[in-house]
Amino acid sequence: MSASRRDFLKWSMLGLGAGAWPMRMLAHDMQSMPKPRMGGGTLCKHMVTDQAKVPLLLDPTTLKAFVDPLPLPPVLHADPGKLLQIDMQETSQRLHRDLPPTRLWTYGNSMPGPTIEALSGKPARIEWRNRLPGKHFLPIDHRIHGAEQDKPEVRAIVHVHGACVQTESDGYPDDWYVPGQSRVHTYPNKQEAATLWYHDHAMGINRLNIYAGMFGNLILRDEHEQSLGLPSGEQEIPLTLSDRLLTKDAQLYYPVSGNSDAPWVSEVFGDAMLVNGALLPYLEVQPRRYRFRVLNAANARFFHLKLAGGRPFQQIGSDQGLLAAPLVQKSVLLAPAERVDLVIDFSGMGGQQLELINDALPIMQFRVGRGSVRDTSVVPAVLRDVPRMPESAATHQRLMTLDEYDDCVAEPMLMLLNGKRWHEPVTEKPVLGSTEIWSLLNLTDDTHPIHLHMVRFQILDRRPFDQGQWLASKTIRYIGPAQPPEAGEAGWKDVVQAYPGMITRIITRFDGYVGRYVWHCHLLEHEANEMMRPFEVVAA
Repeated sequence: MSASRRDFLKWSMLGLGAGAWPMRMLAHDMQSMPKPRMGGGTLCKHMVTDQAKVPLLLDPTTLKAFVDPLPLPPVLHADPGKLLQIDMQETSQRLHRDLPPTRLWTYGNSMPGPTIEALSGKPARIEWRNRLPGKHFLPIDHRIHGAEQDKPEVRAIVHVHGACVQTESDGYPDDWYVPGQSRVHTYPNKQEAATLWYHDHAMGINRLNIYAGMFGNLILRDEHEQSLGLPSGEQEIPLTLSDRLLTKDAQLYYPVSGNSDAPWVSEVFGDAMLVNGALLPYLEVQPRRYRFRVLNAANARFFHLKLAGGRPFQQIGSDQGLLAAPLVQKSVLLAPAERVDLVIDFSGMGGQQLELINDALPIMQFRVGRGSVRDTSVVPAVLRDVPRMPESAATHQRLMTLDEYDDCVAEPMLMLLNGKRWHEPVTEKPVLGSTEIWSLLNLTDDTHPIHLHMVRFQILDRRPFDQGQWLASKTIRYIGPAQPPEAGEAGWKDVVQAYPGMITRIITRFDGYVGRYVWHCHLLEHEANEMMRPFEVVAA
């Protein structure tokens, strides 16, 4: 497993690779937090290791590449008046031709789960049925809030990420239910076409449930998008990306701290890169345009995607649907939970092979068929109207800190938003129909993908600030100009990458419904400990 960004920063502090990355100096010291719940002496609150049993892990580079066709999840249509029933269940799935089946927890019977298609303006009803076993097969940390010893080991609640829904159907983390129970959620779908996705959101264990395989796509369509003539049908394909650590016998390995009482680790990265649940698959395509709806469903990994040889492609959408106009790109950086809508033109490539690459390593291959094909699809110069929200529309501005608390050897022990834990009283109460600007002040060394439930937003800018002055006096001193969002971020979003040492500003209108919702970091290990807070939309 490659070293994490956090390890690299620690090495930099010791003079190894100095100059390549900024030194890590500004995270809060855990000793300033009340009642730290850790081992060690009174001066050092570092976790005491009592075991370090790591099984023999699979080296994915020993597997033959591009021998399995890309799996395509089954498609379910959420028709009005029809109740879809989807089971959460244990299953097994072969991730590569030369591996035995891997034990998974999934929606339906596959990882990813079935792709749900719905129509804008047409409500959908889904019964999510918990048919999971009664015991978890991944390591629970009972010191994490919501995962205490008195809670059932196996719990689940489904969140459709990016959906504007009433709070009772949003998948509030405390609304979990146990095996043998089910829940009917109603999705009004009163929003524009977009690539949404669904995943588990049970308090304290959703990082494990998602790692086990509990995620899938939900594609919302509308008449405008369908009128554009974009590639569709067999030429429209979901690419769901994730990463895992696998044992020699191809079973999931979720890394732990080495402390049996507190196994939580701050980030989880795997070296087995999966596309639609397969290792190094291939896809046979025709020499024509294809549309790929790409989702990053990883716990913590950012995917930096490009095509071999620097071949360009078009980006036509992001989290909350189409951009105003297509962009020619040579790479995209996708944080956990972000989506990107791409069009790749394989015309003129008959008989060739093309690899999709993450950083320097291929993760899948396209095999272009020979011969000529009549392609009637188009990518219009104008995709849809995306009016920019003026700052003057905001009636309230909030400054929100992203905080990390470290132990005496600079290991992270707790992540917070605005210095508050999950169970503390709600402090953000936007009024229904109001517009607010949220300024995310990042005091950590990580880029945090911040997600707000129920609403979509636009990124205003990012601006570097003096972190030392903030920590000393809680005053903001900017040390550089504001940077507008990248062109690929200029549409509607529901996840924003909040860079370290910068204040990231977003603007959103709280349209939708009154009630409890949450905002959180989508690095799942951060969210679990406790980088998630409720907000409450209140009536005017």
